[in-house]
Amino acid sequence: MSEDKRSDRKAVAADRVVGANVRRLRADAALTLSELAEALSISHQQLQKYETGANRVSAGMLYELARFFVVPVDQLFEGGDDELSQETDLIRARRKCHAVIDRSDSQSRLEAMAKVLRAMSGD
Repeated sequence: MSEDKRSDRKAVAADRVVGANVRRLRADAALTLSELAEALSISHQQLQKYETGANRVSAGMLYELARFFVVPVDQLFEGGDDELSQETDLIRARRKCHAVIDRSDSQSRLEAMAKVLRAMSGD
């Protein structure tokens, strides 16, 4: 492989924006690098490289990240810190709830969570 082709694979500005957004989403969900990395079946070192924009994020990983955080893929590309900092507290609280729910692997626990949430919402 020529040197020119290798340089084309380096992270670009979009990778840094995605990384910053992933870091913010992870922090909002109160997850450590290791916890999120385990959920995504990657090493915490690889996740750290994504978050710092050192490595490019594949389409498949973008899909997995969006699915995990329950956000549209295009949100991972939104304007960096400025746009995400404008999110409301309500949106952040919803994301935290989604993160807890999405990490649950027990149907009975999920059903109990749904029952509690319905009771709290008055439905």
